[in-house]
Amino acid sequence: MKILTGNDLKTGAVTWWDGSGWSLHVEDCADVGDKGEDIIAREQAARRVFAAYVIDGEKTDGGIRPAHIKDRIRALGPTVRPDLTLKPADPEAGNWVI
Repeated sequence: MKILTGNDLKTGAVTWWDGSGWSLHVEDCADVGDKGEDIIAREQAARRVFAAYVIDGEKTDGGIRPAHIKDRIRALGPTVRPDLTLKPADPEAGNWVI
């Protein structure tokens, strides 16, 4: 299974391809099969995402998740302090100063 991740062009937030657009929620990601590079080219050209790349994904009871620990950390945040994990549904989560 292949999934796409990248960063939001405006905020730099980690994003996940959901089949029709980009989501802050890794749970929304969709299997892109062998179309990943084509989707990336189209989305980067449209300036909706940057630094996008194809990664391996795996199905779990909770849906799809990145197969590699590096991308799981990108999806969920630090592993040492639960209070610092990413919370994309939090209305304050988008108020980052970069």
